[in-house]
Amino acid sequence: MLDLSFGIVDIGMGNLHSVLSAMKQIGVEATTVNSADRIGAYTHLILPGVGSFREASSRLESTGIGEAIRGSVREGACLLGICLGMQLLGTSSTEDGVSPGLGLVEFDVARFSSSEVGRAPVPHVGFSPVSAPLVELFEGIPDRSAFYFVHSYRVAEVTESTWCAHAEYGSRFVAAVALERVVGTQFHPEKSQGQGLRLLQNFALMGR
Repeated sequence: MLDLSFGIVDIGMGNLHSVLSAMKQIGVEATTVNSADRIGAYTHLILPGVGSFREASSRLESTGIGEAIRGSVREGACLLGICLGMQLLGTSSTEDGVSPGLGLVEFDVARFSSSEVGRAPVPHVGFSPVSAPLVELFEGIPDRSAFYFVHSYRVAEVTESTWCAHAEYGSRFVAAVALERVVGTQFHPEKSQGQGLRLLQNFALMGR
């Protein structure tokens, strides 16, 4: 059986403690990684993130961690992006001006508009049901299970070649994506109780 190793990418913009704690709850030993030369040592990488897309994009590229992640994915590593981490998987974001993402999945990120959310407040904060056609990442999770969101920017659509789940906040937006071994969740599985832990277990089983 393949020996699995789990690295949580630290660019100084994520709540690593909650992700480490959630992984421990499902019986998975994970460590943080904050240098490009160590990224390739892991079979599974988790990229959490909170804050500015522009700042996160700059840190990924200036440290070489972004290119190291792309290289690991090319070599077959599994990658999970969480919240801002999912947005960084894409092509670009308009937050604080247009900035490039990792380019691993074809989508763009933009702020919720008033035409989408009406009078609802932005950011979108709280539990919302997720409509997820069955894929490996959602194995054993009932459709329209609720997950915890905190975000002002969203992915509106992805290309037809990319699997996605949806949630609604005034209008429909992309709640999760999966393209081969690259997956992402706009919500926080580590803060989503039992169903979130099940999703992390499913990610941990990818590539076995």
